Amino acid sequence: QVQLVESGGELVQPGGSLRLSCVGSGTSVMYGMGWFRQAPGKEREFVAHISFSGAPTFYGDSVKGRFTISRDNAGNTMYLKMNSLKPEDTARYYCGLYSGGDYYLASAYHYWGQGTQVTVSS
Repeated sequence: QVQLVESGGELVQPGGSLRLSCVGSGTSVMYGMGWFRQAPGKEREFVAHISFSGAPTFYGDSVKGRFTISRDNAGNTMYLKMNSLKPEDTARYYCGLYSGGDYYLASAYHYWGQGTQVTVSS
């Protein structure tokens, strides 16, 4: 059974940094993976995608230059390093296992974790 577990979310001040982790089990690492986020009352938004080899990577426009996605296949773990955080980054962050199609659409992912909450506020 595939399981994805996110961690690392917390309350942080504007301008601060966080690193999120997503640990996978019950599946091969030979899949692309992605990060999405969802704020209350909004649709799930694409954040970043990484291929199974680690490259290429893709980012949503709102996080380009501030966030970095990476993965450690030996440890079945994917990361999201977030710098220069803004209040508008506040959301629940989810990792997903890519199944095919447009990587920036949530429908392209067939397994999701339970999410980890990131709150950016002073």
